[in-house]
Amino acid sequence: MDKLFGTDGIRAVAGEFPLDAASVVSLGRALAGLLRTGGPRPRVLIGRDTRESGSWLEAALAGGLKAGGGQPVSAGVIPTSAVSLLTLRHGFAAGVVISASHNPYHDNGIKIFSAAGLKIADDWEAELEAAVRRGPGAASVEPLLLEPDPAYVQDYKSFLAGRFSLKEPRPELRLVLDCANGAASDIAPALFRSLGFEVTSLHAEPDGRNINRDCGSLHPEGLGRAVREAGADFGIAYDGDADRAVWADETGLVLNGDHTLYIQALHLQETGRLRGGAVVATTMSNMGLEKALAAKGLELVRTRVGDKYVHDEMEARGANLGGERSGHTIFLDDCPTGDGLLTSLKMLETRLVKGSPFSALAGALVEYPQVLLNVRVRTKPELVRVPDVAARLGEARRALGEDGRIELRYSGTEPVARVMVEGRDAAAIEDWARRLAEAIKRNLGA
Repeated sequence: MDKLFGTDGIRAVAGEFPLDAASVVSLGRALAGLLRTGGPRPRVLIGRDTRESGSWLEAALAGGLKAGGGQPVSAGVIPTSAVSLLTLRHGFAAGVVISASHNPYHDNGIKIFSAAGLKIADDWEAELEAAVRRGPGAASVEPLLLEPDPAYVQDYKSFLAGRFSLKEPRPELRLVLDCANGAASDIAPALFRSLGFEVTSLHAEPDGRNINRDCGSLHPEGLGRAVREAGADFGIAYDGDADRAVWADETGLVLNGDHTLYIQALHLQETGRLRGGAVVATTMSNMGLEKALAAKGLELVRTRVGDKYVHDEMEARGANLGGERSGHTIFLDDCPTGDGLLTSLKMLETRLVKGSPFSALAGALVEYPQVLLNVRVRTKPELVRVPDVAARLGEARRALGEDGRIELRYSGTEPVARVMVEGRDAAAIEDWARRLAEAIKRNLGA
C-alpha cells in the first residue's frame, strides 16, 4: 500500500482520495487530536496557494480541526515558507499549507509544519495517515469558512524587508519576476518595489487554473527572453507556492539552484559567515558544483532528495547553507525552510555588494552535461532489486566510470521514476539515460 505522505506532504488530484472533503476533515480532526496533548484548543495556521480547490480544501480542513478541538486560523494566499516562519514566530501549535507546489492546478496537497516550523516527524505522519484511511466515521462535520487575516501576509513581508540590509543610496537594478500565477503573485512585486527595485512582473494574474501553466520555475525559458527584451539585470522565477526560485542572468541565461548555492557559499565564505565548512545539497546537484566548491576548499555534502533531508543534515553538521538544484535554498540563520523570496533578496544583496553581474558571479561553475528523464510507473519497488534495471545500471556505471554519475529514484509526490545521468560525454549520458528509462518502462511502466 503506497504511503499518503511523500517527501513533501500529501499530494493528489483535488477531490479524489486522499484529498476528497471527507478525508481532509478526518486529517484535520486527527491533527487537532495529536496537538491537544500540548494544551487545550491548539491554534493551527493555514495558508494556501491560488488553486481553485484551495478554498474548499481549507474549509474542510478547518471544519475537521474545529471538530477535533482545535482553533484554525487562515493566512489566506501566502507562500509555503511563510507558514513555516509564522507558525514559529506566532506560537502556533502547527502550520498547514494547502498547495501542490509546481504541479498543475488540478492537483493539490497538504503540508504540515510543527510548532518549530519544520516538517512533522514520521510517526505523526503515520498516525495521521491511519486516521485518513479509517475515514470520517458516523459523525458529519460541516466545512468551516475562514476569513483570512491580512496581518500575517504583512508580517511576512516585514520579515523579508528586514533581511535586506542594503539601504539607499545604492545602484538601481531592474528585475523581471515570473510569479507562476501562484502564491508570489501579489507579494513579490510589492515587496521588491517597496525596496526600490524596478520590477516587471509576469504571470501574476492567477485565475485558479493557470498556476504553473507554461510559466514559473519549471518553465524559465520565457523569463530569459523577457530579461533580454527588458534589458533587465536579473530575472527570478518562482513555483506555485514560492518556496523555489530559479534565475536568468542579464544575458537571459537560466541559472538553477546549484548556481544559487555556489554564489552564496562563496559570499558567505568571504564574509566569514559560512558555518560547518560545507554546503548541503542532494543527489541531484551537478558534479560541476561539487568540483567548483572543492576548488574553494569547500565540501559538498549530499542527501537524498527532499528539503527535509537537507535541513536535517544541515542541523547535524552545523551548516547554515543548503538546498536543491530545483531551487529550494535554505538559509538556516534566517528561516527554518527554503523561501524563494528570501533567496531572491540574498542573491540581490550579493549582486550589489560584489558589483558584478550575475553572469560573472556564476561563471566559475561549469556544469557537466546532465540528462533527466521521467518514467510513469504503476508501482514503486526498489529499483536496484529489479534485475533488468540493476543490470543496465551496472553497465552504465562501468562505462561512465569516475567521469559520470547516475541517480535513479522515485518522485515523492507523483507515480514517476526519475533517471538522472551526468558526465563529461553528452552523447554517452544521453544513451545511458535512454537505456535505463527503457528498462524501467519495460518492467514497471504504467
